[in-house]
Amino acid sequence: MDEAVLEALPPTAPMRLLALPGVYRPQHDTGLLARALCRETMGPGSDVLELGTGTGALAILAARSGARVTAVDISRRAVITARVNARLARERIEVRRRDLTAYNGNRTYDVVISNPPYVPSPSARPPKNGAARAWDAGYDGRVIVDRICDIAPLVLRPTGTLLMVHSGLCDTEATLLRLARAGLRGEVVDRALVPLGRVLTSRRDWLRRQGILGDEKHEELVVIRAEHI
Repeated sequence: MDEAVLEALPPTAPMRLLALPGVYRPQHDTGLLARALCRETMGPGSDVLELGTGTGALAILAARSGARVTAVDISRRAVITARVNARLARERIEVRRRDLTAYNGNRTYDVVISNPPYVPSPSARPPKNGAARAWDAGYDGRVIVDRICDIAPLVLRPTGTLLMVHSGLCDTEATLLRLARAGLRGEVVDRALVPLGRVLTSRRDWLRRQGILGDEKHEELVVIRAEHI
């Protein structure tokens, strides 16, 4: 992790994390979401679900509060990575390989956290494999974000909380509106301006043609917190 990311992470966040090639490593968005997660009340009686766990950094952070944590990811490499990191951190976490927006209706949770793919892409559909699966999310960056908004009411307990981070480039107001239509009250509880990363920089011309990006050299990241109305 670079210094900027480390500064955003709370002191209790796991510092030693391994990652297989192609697994999304903690970045600024991870740090913002970790900070928001630490503001939630969690303990031995809490059930936490992480959708799209990557290295397992946030799942480990939640487990350190004593919560029972389930982490899912569609990537086999991410699942292996998260399991290894949980073992290194000596935290008990249930890690499953599963589509992060697939819900079987059997369990609900007190806290659901997600750092989903949210980068606008020239491809209408998210990739089925490769590293880009961790960030590409359709033309407007909302393919996975919208699915999470739709299933969140089913996954959350009556007093549960959703915490999700994404870029302002995929329309924060659209997320809040979608959550409201699903029966959740959402608000932005944290935000940060960060330099455009490698992927956005490489797509600058396409993003400009789509009217998604102007001449700015930074993007805004937002953490959205939602609960039942």
